[in-house]
Amino acid sequence: MKRKYRSYLHRVVCGCLSILFLWASSPLVKEVSALSIEDERKMGEEFMAQVLAQLQLVDDPFVNEYINELGQYLIAPLETKSFPFHFYVIKDNTLNAFAAPGGHIFVFSGLIEAMDKLDELAAVICHEIGHISARHLAQRLEQSKAIGLATLAGILAGMFLGGEIAGAVMTGAIAAGMQAQLNYSREDERQADQLSYKYMVPTGFNPGGMIQALNKIEKGSWLGTGKIPAYLLTHPTGPERMSNLEAMLSEYRPRSMTREADLLESRFPAFKTVITAKCLDPRDAEGVFKKELEKDPAAPLAHFGLGMVYMEQSRYDRAIDELKQSVEGKPDFTPILRTLAEAYQMNGQDKEAEALLEKVLRLDHGDKAALFLLGITYESAGRNRDALRFFEKLSYLPPVRNDVFYHLGLLYGREKRLALAHYNFGLYFKGQGQPQKAGFHFRKARELAAGDPVLQKKIQKEMEVLERKET
Repeated sequence: MKRKYRSYLHRVVCGCLSILFLWASSPLVKEVSALSIEDERKMGEEFMAQVLAQLQLVDDPFVNEYINELGQYLIAPLETKSFPFHFYVIKDNTLNAFAAPGGHIFVFSGLIEAMDKLDELAAVICHEIGHISARHLAQRLEQSKAIGLATLAGILAGMFLGGEIAGAVMTGAIAAGMQAQLNYSREDERQADQLSYKYMVPTGFNPGGMIQALNKIEKGSWLGTGKIPAYLLTHPTGPERMSNLEAMLSEYRPRSMTREADLLESRFPAFKTVITAKCLDPRDAEGVFKKELEKDPAAPLAHFGLGMVYMEQSRYDRAIDELKQSVEGKPDFTPILRTLAEAYQMNGQDKEAEALLEKVLRLDHGDKAALFLLGITYESAGRNRDALRFFEKLSYLPPVRNDVFYHLGLLYGREKRLALAHYNFGLYFKGQGQPQKAGFHFRKARELAAGDPVLQKKIQKEMEVLERKET
């Protein structure tokens, strides 16, 4: 009975997808055209807006740095890159990952939690890279774009993210569902699996991680709810796909790990530690790390995890105790040093924070998170010019955190450099999606920058961008 229910649900989901891809099943379509690069880029921007409105990205410098270093390493074998690739972790315990239009790849924290080896996570990401490089979405969406890129992006968000949007799509899709679409979907998966294998082999990671990952994802449906994991709704599996994967792997011969792969693999446990601390319920995360400490009381990553949990709970004294023990085991691991410095800062111990952050910058002079925290430390101490030096440097290191502009606005204001203060407040409110406030500050900046033609030109450019968005 359970198998029949899952089979029925699988058919329903395929019907859901078919409303989006209906045109592809028509016998009149002889050649597949693709959405233009520019249209797909615009759709990617619309899709990002949908994602950010519905789900929360993990906001941690180490997590964002790691997932993008991994992603950029994995795309190295691509001969053609139509877009700059960006990689994100969504704070959600769902077993899911997907490739969105325009080179955006999302991995859910729940999927990362389920992966025991970096090979498994790398294989999933390479599979998504395969969908982008083959331009599967672009091929299917070309003749659907008449409904509007923003609307189409919303439908895609519903398909990948679920929730209310997915429910609305499914209602219409059930009536219009076509079983023939399933075969097309299998072909997509087959090609993405082949590309994933191709991309993984030169990296030194084991492409067999895809089978291990899929097995873990399938087991996710047994963990209490009985629901099919979200990844399988948009990436269906089955005996045929598993057989194809096994056939490819029969030809695989392991290669030596590259230096980059070795480094990524060595940092993977720390990456998972931060994901656990930041994404699980604090009580659950605390239980995970305490169990690890029962096995090994000196385990530095378990102390690191507990320190982050206590930071989330504003228990800074306890966080400092745990993080100091973590530093004893990993004295030069910058994410731990940064987190301890932040705990000192939040606890009012600015001198201790400053000393640690300076150590981090000696280890890595381009560490943006440390630069930001040191700027905050100097700002709090009234050392405005020292703080400005760090925030100005950060403003030239993309991608720039939006609150960098806020602190620049404050500091320039304190230094009576009011044109620059208003200009940076304008940039901040623009980034916050508040065009009226941004326009007010840009206009004030223009009035005050009468004798500075370079700044006047920058202000004018920003105001033109705002005007285009309003129209």
